[in-house]
Amino acid sequence: MSRIDDLAEQYERHISAPWQRNLAGAQRIIFVVYPKEDERRLLVKLKEFEHRTKAAGHGWREVDLTDTFPVWMAAEEYREEYFRHPEDLALKFDSEFADACAARLREELIAGDDSDDNVLAVHGVAGLYGFTRLHFVLQTIESHIRGRLVVFFPGAYDQNAYRLLDARDGWNYLATPITGLASK
Repeated sequence: MSRIDDLAEQYERHISAPWQRNLAGAQRIIFVVYPKEDERRLLVKLKEFEHRTKAAGHGWREVDLTDTFPVWMAAEEYREEYFRHPEDLALKFDSEFADACAARLREELIAGDDSDDNVLAVHGVAGLYGFTRLHFVLQTIESHIRGRLVVFFPGAYDQNAYRLLDARDGWNYLATPITGLASK
């Protein structure tokens, strides 16, 4: 069985269990953690996660953050100047760009129906690397999560710390990790 198939099985066990309704937003987030080199394999199998979610009686919607930076940059009035002097962009990344990412996710969370039984699946988070930190974005939208936010996370999880692309110092987060490492 492949690592992604193992993740899908563990995800199914988790998503099929009865959902607690009185959780804080941060506790409604599920990180499906996989090695960064498995990004394409996971994307090919994303429909498997959707199928397992729907089989468990939950709705499924997804958002791809891969193109978030180029879309944001294309809308920047001074983009040509930023291309000439990219160092001037540094101040905008952790404020304006993080806010733009959060706004995109918030719109998706609000656009869903009123059910607390839905999953919003987020992939393409590696596209944020180098521009903002994922935890800045997630902290901003926590209060809008009604069902579950499933983040497909190419990186590592160790001792309650997540590291995107295994490259940055990790951060602690209240999300539920699914790592594919559970014993059977």
